[in-house]
Amino acid sequence: MPVSCDVGVHHVHLTDADIGFFDPNARVTPPFRSQRDRDAIRLALLDGTVDAMCSDHTPVDDDEKLLPFGEASPGATGLELLLSLALKWADDYAAGQPQDGARPIARALAKVTYDAARVAGVPGGNLAPGNVADICLFDPAARWTVAASALASQGKHTPFLGYELSGVVQATIVAGHLAYQR
Repeated sequence: MPVSCDVGVHHVHLTDADIGFFDPNARVTPPFRSQRDRDAIRLALLDGTVDAMCSDHTPVDDDEKLLPFGEASPGATGLELLLSLALKWADDYAAGQPQDGARPIARALAKVTYDAARVAGVPGGNLAPGNVADICLFDPAARWTVAASALASQGKHTPFLGYELSGVVQATIVAGHLAYQR
């Protein structure tokens, strides 16, 4: 029976300890679990048990998020963080794992492109002759700080506010047409 699995990219990095003093920005569904669970997710990405990483983009507006933790709506902006957090996973993987021949950045990008497209049954996810050009051009060394003002999404709430991340998108081409340019 064909079965697939993905994981929200914030669950690749955060644990229940990251909710701090019950920060509503860290209220997500499913909730963050222990470091042991997070480490199992990371290993499952490496061994292929988890097929893809997704943004789990669930933006929540101020009226629903600026409440006590238990009353706040679960969710977090994730789309704008997906690339940078996938690259962070690649850096963590490269620093903490013996090299198995796979380049960490290629593995991380596959989890959010080719592997995700394959699981979803969407054609493409890779560059090949005859495929439509869906491309994200980015500078992997450029750094940015996650701030509400830096997010284009209507929902500005994420547990990563204040984090410095690498990977700045310069342009996005969708179906062969420029959709975004920095």
